[in-house]
Amino acid sequence: MSTPNASLQQLESLTPVELDAGTVFGGTPSGRKVYGYAQPTAYTPKIDPLYQFHESMRDPVVWFLDPSDPLYVFGPTGSGKTSLIKQLAAHLNYPVFCVNAHGRLEFQDLVGHLSVQQGSMTYQYGPLALAMRYGGLFLLDEFDLLDPSTAAGLNSILDGAPLCIPENEGEIITPHVMFRFAATGNTNGGSDRTGLYSGTVPQNLAAMDRFMFCEVGYPTPQVEHYILERSAPALPKALRELMVQYANEVREQFMGNSDEGSAIEVPFSTRSLIRWAHLTLRFQPVARQGLQPVMYALDRALAFRACRETRAMLHELAQRIFSTDVSLGESIAA
Repeated sequence: MSTPNASLQQLESLTPVELDAGTVFGGTPSGRKVYGYAQPTAYTPKIDPLYQFHESMRDPVVWFLDPSDPLYVFGPTGSGKTSLIKQLAAHLNYPVFCVNAHGRLEFQDLVGHLSVQQGSMTYQYGPLALAMRYGGLFLLDEFDLLDPSTAAGLNSILDGAPLCIPENEGEIITPHVMFRFAATGNTNGGSDRTGLYSGTVPQNLAAMDRFMFCEVGYPTPQVEHYILERSAPALPKALRELMVQYANEVREQFMGNSDEGSAIEVPFSTRSLIRWAHLTLRFQPVARQGLQPVMYALDRALAFRACRETRAMLHELAQRIFSTDVSLGESIAA
């Protein structure tokens, strides 16, 4: 693990390089150039070998090519908004400074604070100051949970203005040419009329007007089939396909797009889908006790987060989808 000083030394030695966007993200040269760094740092996300870039990546890639405005990515819970940004950054060796927003977050939490170091007062840069100073990507997750006054305090930064730090003798940090500002949210910064995202707050229109917007939905079934094939190859193909079908039907009910009637209040992310597949394999021994491994794993991957009524709905949906083609009570052959 890198020490704070070692991590700062890595940031100070960052070397920008010009890369081919097609080669980096698709393996095929495209002639479109994108800037990244020669080497990763302690702040650079790890590349996820299972991650599949999809059509939603088009807008963020274009943004990386020419970030004239900050980027705001919105979409349903568990659709991979944060993962998309971080994986793009990982392939470009970009350091990422990520902060989870909440109603009590203040501007100074992002900029930094004074602290005692070896008996003297020293200013410690916050994530926003580090990103601006060294050329990193500042990622503000759940932007629509912010107090609108805090969001409005970012307006000058969103406009590309320098950061002034009065507490550090009035230091001025001019944004590094490689500095990027991205935010995510479940809503587009307006009000949530679905009731799904309690705590979100309508944001200041002036702040939201400064962003380029990108909407991200759940991965396509084809992408999730590939992900499950890579992450849980021991599961039969037919079972993996039914798991993806089930996840998408739950999502339809979660977002209120289903004809089933009652809505489901828990989202089914790709992360939960992978967890379900792994737990189904690990809980195969319960079949000898007369239990159904798929259902047993489903509870622990998703259903236990729901109320009792919704859990019954999830079980009923699972029985309908799986009982026709896959015996839930039989163990899966390795």
